Amino acid sequence: MRPLIAFIAAVTIAAPAFASLSVGAKAPDFQTYAALAGKVRTLKLSDELKKGPVVLYFFPAAFTPGCTLEAHEFAEASDDFRKMGAQVIGLSADPIDKLSKFSREACRDKFAVASAGPSLIAKYDVKLPAREGLSNRTSYVIAPDGRVTYVHSDMNPRDHVKNTLAAVREWKAARR
Repeated sequence: MRPLIAFIAAVTIAAPAFASLSVGAKAPDFQTYAALAGKVRTLKLSDELKKGPVVLYFFPAAFTPGCTLEAHEFAEASDDFRKMGAQVIGLSADPIDKLSKFSREACRDKFAVASAGPSLIAKYDVKLPAREGLSNRTSYVIAPDGRVTYVHSDMNPRDHVKNTLAAVREWKAARR
């Protein structure tokens, strides 16, 4: 149990400046349109959490270099997330038709990407300060009870996948 407490303390201390939701906060529920493998459907966070933990990651814009790299990395790790009962959902302010194409190409049909309008970006306080309507790059791990267990906010996409995967592993280990 001590490693879990140390992990939670480290995550809380290292909480990013971009994200207002902190570890332990209740993640706001939402419903929006999402695309998986090019197919559009309605996605509701509370329904997805019934299946297990969710890695909810916000990214600024589909088909930009950093966002495409991050999507590829999440796609490559998607089987590892699934083995732990978790799913990945990407969110950006892009329109659903653009995200549908992004889901096939950049996400490699591995996980859903959803359209995040201004109210959703505001609820999660992930607005990119320099660009109206865009989100910053923030990743959350949300437990099935709707509580945030991990936050990583950094415009560099490099550590989002590695860190969220480690957080999901830690969450799962604590439940054994």
